[in-house]
Amino acid sequence: MIPALTPSSPAGVIIAHLQSLQAPDAVAALSRFGVETGTALGISNAKLRRIARRIKRDQPRALALWESGIREARLLAAFTAEPDKLTLDTARKWAAGCNSWEIVDGVADLFVAARLEAILVPELAADGREFVRRMAFSIMAVSAVHLKNEPDETLLAWLPLVEAHAGDERNFVKKAVNWALRQIGKRNAHCHAPALALAQKLATLPDRTARWIGRDAARELTGSAVLQKLRD
Repeated sequence: MIPALTPSSPAGVIIAHLQSLQAPDAVAALSRFGVETGTALGISNAKLRRIARRIKRDQPRALALWESGIREARLLAAFTAEPDKLTLDTARKWAAGCNSWEIVDGVADLFVAARLEAILVPELAADGREFVRRMAFSIMAVSAVHLKNEPDETLLAWLPLVEAHAGDERNFVKKAVNWALRQIGKRNAHCHAPALALAQKLATLPDRTARWIGRDAARELTGSAVLQKLRD
């Protein structure tokens, strides 16, 4: 019998618990959303979040969970790592090891909580690997939403990176570039104008990927819901 999970449960017990919950039918559903399922057990993010709340944060254990390579264990690692104990070397290693957009986005939350965004955004954007570059723009998007007290200029200084990589046609990169641009533009009225101006510029470019990013972002940034929120 697998012991009940507690904040003191070691990584091995947690992995055994995850394996007891595996749902092969759910793995196929995950693949339809573009999730890498080679090591997946088919456990939903909602269930993983509940497990994370039960086991609490523990940095050494999070490192061990990540090393397992299992999709669900890596998501738990992102959910339960201790941001103040996350080193830059570990962040770089995890970014390089991401092989799925959902792992990237889960880890991006952690990197922002650890306040590593200033170093990681330009560094990861310059990396040619698809999921590493996606990480840079996921971090931008998360920062725009969650770093309420960060000066707007920090976010606006990333717009040249959005423009520089708007032509990257790889699916998981272009969607993250678009996401970052939209989230920066929705942050507040001060960020809205330059983000919208960039979106409109991209929308006129001959490059098809940049044009899609610009048109889609401009559509949302000029929508009634966003404009109303900025007025409130």
